[in-house]
Amino acid sequence: MTFRNIIKSLRVLFVITLLNNFIGCNYSFTGSSVPPHLETIYIAPVKDRSGSGQPDLEEKFNNLLRQKFIDDNSLRISDKSEADATLDCTVSSFSDAPEVVQMQSENDVSSENVASRRIKLSVKVTYKDLVKKITIFDKAFSDYGDYTNEGDILQARSEAVEEALEKLTEDILLGVVSNW
Repeated sequence: MTFRNIIKSLRVLFVITLLNNFIGCNYSFTGSSVPPHLETIYIAPVKDRSGSGQPDLEEKFNNLLRQKFIDDNSLRISDKSEADATLDCTVSSFSDAPEVVQMQSENDVSSENVASRRIKLSVKVTYKDLVKKITIFDKAFSDYGDYTNEGDILQARSEAVEEALEKLTEDILLGVVSNW
């Protein structure tokens, strides 16, 4: 294959990927590295050990993670007794800290103002192959969502939590189906 053919192929793949994102298709290129003997997965209820006090964190995380696997369709979600693999997630830390601090000066008095904050979530994930009785991986995933200190701060904070969960669940899905 010539260099030009490789470039053309990459361009086509790029265009297909863009179209897939814009059209919203649920087709996925990620399923290619799921071992053929794994067809079903049990996703254990997410546990929150972060001490965050975020009342709906477990429920949102569970729902989003399960939906990612349903949409991807590489592994079918099943009961634990019928599963070929298991996925266990535990939220280990949750932080809400200033991200951008701006200096303000008024009447020769300087002060600091928090312009945006960052929600950061860390999750310990264990993925096991029940057929071969091995742990495929046991690792930590971490991601974040930012929000500004303006307007409806509670709504903005909630959206930042959802953004962090969206990124985390996507990373976990890719870790499982792509084995990266």
